[in-house]
Amino acid sequence: MRVLVFGGSGQVGQALRREVWPADVEVSFVPRSQVDLADLDAIAMCIGKIAPDVVINAAAYTAVDRAENEPGQAYLVNAFAPGAMAAACARVAAFLIHISTDYVFDGASTVPYVEADPVGPLGVYGASKLAGELLIRERLPDHVILRTAWVYGATGNNFLRTMLRLGRERRELRVVVDQHGSPTHAAEIASALRSIAVSPAKRAGTFHLTGGGATTWHGFAEAIFEAAAELGYSSPVVAPIVTADYPTPARRPLHSVLDCRRIDKVYGVHRPSWRASLRPVVRDVLRAEHRASTRE
Repeated sequence: MRVLVFGGSGQVGQALRREVWPADVEVSFVPRSQVDLADLDAIAMCIGKIAPDVVINAAAYTAVDRAENEPGQAYLVNAFAPGAMAAACARVAAFLIHISTDYVFDGASTVPYVEADPVGPLGVYGASKLAGELLIRERLPDHVILRTAWVYGATGNNFLRTMLRLGRERRELRVVVDQHGSPTHAAEIASALRSIAVSPAKRAGTFHLTGGGATTWHGFAEAIFEAAAELGYSSPVVAPIVTADYPTPARRPLHSVLDCRRIDKVYGVHRPSWRASLRPVVRDVLRAEHRASTRE
């Protein structure tokens, strides 16, 4: 089996590089220097040349606020590029696994969203990701769209690493308390992608995958510093604020918790609680920072 991965330098892509794949699976990562996702012809040529059995798209334009001023770039990467991948996969009979987002929903629900719930993105980022979903469904029956949320890991730009950095610089942090979601470790997304890719009987469709349970950004921040304190890290005060106190160019869904029972039923994907997944990542980040500081 040949698996081709776009987006190998992102959080999920790096986690995919660390996955242990079966010996009979050949995994190739497409570097940005080789294929620019803004070049739709290059995407098609790459897939056509390699003719993989499975394509995983872990690449995305994720600058939620900047997307409001760069809709063309957001749609190019989040919609037209996945659409080009789907069309190319159809020509070589490849299966496409694509990562999408909770931002396709408007956040008005007070219960977790299931895959079939009506969508209603609030900004350009969510709308561009939804457009990518629609193009994939239109062009390729053999696909999995995997919606996830609040992704973090020991590498890359994410909320966890930002909190730890700001916690060293400030005595008090103000964090939003009225947006609800589920923190998701990038390694768990990568594990699910691998499981789907190597599944002998793939079932196409849309699935949700996040860490187990739910919290707020404020609750997430508090849990980060609680885990850090166990390792001797001095934590700041985390003050709760509401969304109206922290205006941003893009509106965020207030409640974007996803119901993930379908992926467990179909693919047997185990989802540990987000709190259990968080602690070892905090430890890894702090240890890496300590090693880096001792080398300076």
